[in-house]
Amino acid sequence: MSLLVMLQEVAKAAVDLAPLAKLGAGLAAGIATIGAAMGIGKIGSSALESMARQPEAAGSIQTSMIIAAALIEGVSFFALVVCLLIAL
Repeated sequence: MSLLVMLQEVAKAAVDLAPLAKLGAGLAAGIATIGAAMGIGKIGSSALESMARQPEAAGSIQTSMIIAAALIEGVSFFALVVCLLIAL
């Protein structure tokens, strides 16, 4: 049985996949949020450790940390918006 025939049979059955799409979007949003939180936490801990080792470089380290955290947060926000669009 070819793939095209199987897809046509599934389409004829008119299975409602909307609840599964919403479940998948919710799981994806949660995973994206957890990943971003872990990434920002790792950046923060590494920055604090490096500032403790080299206090004279604290200003540039803090600036780099804030920029990296903002980029991670932006990607996380984009992932959440995509997940919400899938759910709607």
